[in-house]
Amino acid sequence: MSRPAPDVGPEAAAFWAATREHRLVVQHCPHCDRLQHFPRAYCTTCLADDLDVVEVSGHGTVYAATVVRRPPGPAFADLVPYVYALIDLDEGVRMASGVVGCDPDTVRIGDRVHAVFEDLDDVTVVLFTP
Repeated sequence: MSRPAPDVGPEAAAFWAATREHRLVVQHCPHCDRLQHFPRAYCTTCLADDLDVVEVSGHGTVYAATVVRRPPGPAFADLVPYVYALIDLDEGVRMASGVVGCDPDTVRIGDRVHAVFEDLDDVTVVLFTP
C-alpha cells in the first residue's frame, strides 16, 4: 500500500518542487526578513502576502522526538518503529519530519541531524539523519 501524498497547494508548490530536486527551501518574507515553515499564504509575523523562498542548509538539531510503534494506518505499517521529530534548522525554522538511518531508540533531544530526501511515487519527502 502506498503512503498518502501530502497536500501540494499553491502555498507549498515551491517547497515540493525544491524537494523533488533534493533541495530544502523555506519561505522568506522580504518585508520583515523572517523565515517560516510550513508554507502559508502570508507571513506569520507581518502578514505580508508576497513571500519568496530561500534555500537552507538542511542542518539542524532535534528539538523533540517520539518513536512511533503503532502505525497511524495500513500505509505506514512497514515503517514502524520510526521516529517523528521536530527539527530546529540552523537558520531558525522548526519543521516536523522523520529521523532515519539509525536505531529509533537512540534518537535524543539535542542530536545533530541533516536533511536527506526520499523519492516516492509522486513526491519527494524531507527526512533527517544523524
